[in-house]
Amino acid sequence: MNIDFQIKILLLSFVASVCLSFFIIPILRKLKVGQNERDDGPQSHIKKQGTPTMGGIIMIISIIVCSIGGYFYYRGKELQIAQNIIPLLLVTIGFGLVGFIDDFKKIILKNTKGLSPVLKMLGQLIIATGFAIYITNVLNLGTDIIIPFANTEFVLPMVLYIPFIILVMLGTTNAVNLTDGVDGLATSTSAIILTTLTIIGIVLDVKEVVIFGSICVGSCLGFLIFNLHKAKVFMGDLGSLMLGGAISAIAIYLKMPLLLVVIALVPVIETISVMAQVIAYKTTGKRILKMAPLHHHFELSGWRENKIVSVFCIVTVFVCVIGLYSI
Repeated sequence: MNIDFQIKILLLSFVASVCLSFFIIPILRKLKVGQNERDDGPQSHIKKQGTPTMGGIIMIISIIVCSIGGYFYYRGKELQIAQNIIPLLLVTIGFGLVGFIDDFKKIILKNTKGLSPVLKMLGQLIIATGFAIYITNVLNLGTDIIIPFANTEFVLPMVLYIPFIILVMLGTTNAVNLTDGVDGLATSTSAIILTTLTIIGIVLDVKEVVIFGSICVGSCLGFLIFNLHKAKVFMGDLGSLMLGGAISAIAIYLKMPLLLVVIALVPVIETISVMAQVIAYKTTGKRILKMAPLHHHFELSGWRENKIVSVFCIVTVFVCVIGLYSI
């Protein structure tokens, strides 16, 4: 595998993301594409009102441009590798588009509800279904799933595999979306998870994953410079759904969707915290957390945003190392 090219494409996507940030953030600020903080959110977030959002457009442009570059680089060398980059790119764009529509309605059209939950879920469902059908019926990747730590795999019948893949994609995208609530949290944890998946791609010699994963990591790191506390830009649903789509698509492509339970532990726990809060309140009338998702509970417990991001990233690195040992 040409690791030299993967390093170059990672650096290129990083530079592209940084340059695009310098160009796009002032435009978002000029267009007054600002964050609308919830009244029921942490009071410390009120001061973030007006910070440019929809910054996920920075990452998605970087990913698109660099993926096209990777496609043309490999087209004359290994056409199959070049072609296999496309579905990973398209599913990432697809989820990002759903997030873009939601952001556009909330921020540009001033519709505070944004895209209705039904339509938002329907959009994600269509994309996830299309990807599941494509990898099974066009790429013929099979329906086998690797079991972490067991050094084995099992084959699901098609009638169960496609719904399972759809569930994984919907769960992952919405988990990353829930994680996006503190400056740099979703971006940094996603970058670590994507790095882990890219390393697995290197170990297994899955070149299209290494290329696309490197591009996503570089784009995340470039954006993170402007997204860390105090953030100059937020990614919006466009960015969080896009990153969730990329993570789930790569994991599924590697036949390792079950590994996400390990390496994406932070988004998983964030999701569980929301579910637990809702169930507890509806059944007992009491809240088990000061606020959900979990990162808001720590905020209201006195943790600074930088501490939350640091601790959650350390946890993510730790579980990702465990994940690497499990393959």
